[in-house]
Amino acid sequence: MVTVIKGASVMSEEGLKKDWGVRVEGDLIVQVAPNAELNTDGADKVIDAGNRMIAPGFVNGHNHMYGVLSHGITTESLVTEFSSFLDDFWWPYVEDRIDHEMVEKTTRWACVEAIDSGVTTFVDILEGPNSIPGALELEKKVIEEAGVRAVLTFEACQRQSEENAQLGLKENYDFCKNNNNRGSLVEGIMSIHTLFTGDETFVMQAKGMADELGTDIHMHMNESVYEPNWCLERYGKRTMEVYNDFGFPAENVLASQAVQLSETEMDLVKKSGMRLVHMPLSNCEVGGGVAPIPEYLDSGITVGIGSDGYVNNFFEVMRGAFLIHKAYKQDPQVMPAEEVYKMATSMGADALKRSDLGRLKVGAKADLITIDLDTPTPINEMNVYDQLVLFRNPNNVSEVMIDGKLVKENHRILTIDVEKAREEMRAAANKFWKLS
Repeated sequence: MVTVIKGASVMSEEGLKKDWGVRVEGDLIVQVAPNAELNTDGADKVIDAGNRMIAPGFVNGHNHMYGVLSHGITTESLVTEFSSFLDDFWWPYVEDRIDHEMVEKTTRWACVEAIDSGVTTFVDILEGPNSIPGALELEKKVIEEAGVRAVLTFEACQRQSEENAQLGLKENYDFCKNNNNRGSLVEGIMSIHTLFTGDETFVMQAKGMADELGTDIHMHMNESVYEPNWCLERYGKRTMEVYNDFGFPAENVLASQAVQLSETEMDLVKKSGMRLVHMPLSNCEVGGGVAPIPEYLDSGITVGIGSDGYVNNFFEVMRGAFLIHKAYKQDPQVMPAEEVYKMATSMGADALKRSDLGRLKVGAKADLITIDLDTPTPINEMNVYDQLVLFRNPNNVSEVMIDGKLVKENHRILTIDVEKAREEMRAAANKFWKLS
């Protein structure tokens, strides 16, 4: 399939290029050039996007698709701090009640939200001890039908039992073995939860599996003061120092949250080559704090950005990263829109070790979006990042192409019956909230 898109502009790695477009052959971008120079020979489809900007698709570095079930849920439990959030709400009311039906329905709806937001790749972490085995393969089936690129993992831990912990590791190992390195849209990585839900033997068993598979391993780290304080009490050292003593940190480690890292821990992250993913909005929800992202970036740590399955409007997530750090630092110069945009595109792809994603360049995967330019004020080379991050929304995303295939065109999702998915999601949520 050959598709040519002639845009009003293109967001290239060098910045905004007016009256430019792209040519896609198969799953690759083969030309990024002025519209007048675009090769249309043999094109199966030519899209006139003369009132839209062509941009790379967004990379959501950390998602929980099942999290939609908690949107608006009310409970009698009073959440007072982070450990209470887990013990009194998230684990008993949400995670422990996820089954295959909920996995399927939430996955389909998460794909709707991703496509609408211009997210072409996401990393999803399933936390549902009673949904395995077989949950990741079920997610993969739904995601492939939607045509979205994804990295899937099950967050194995010893919270419920050692038997369930091993079942979680096996879920990941088998999924990676069966799906990775085959050119599939959907692949897997290993994952554990935290140090307070896994001992040294378990943590290093998971790391050994990742090393054997040649894949990444993910964990939540220091989402609040709870984990470093727990580690100080248990081991006499903070979280990253404990991981370091285990011999865990390495270039194949992807850590999410990283809200409460000391300078020593930050230095260990940098030296190890680990990558981080920032969740600006969900960190606020659980009272975890404000992650020192400007310091991480200044030190050269690669940082992506994620929704955490909380607010999945990815423009809102970018706005959160843009605004929260300015308020916290009392400095309007920190976290400029251009840096946030890169965390959502090229740097977000780098956090997944995918230099072929998050960029509009020859040889990159044809994962791209078009964004309406009907702003009341002009978009130009000087303000384009602010306009995109602050003043665009999912309803402005017209086309979404993933792996060279259109999954959204003229503001309409092509691969999912959205209304049916919404009705099924609502029915599943109503059933779920009865807490039966």
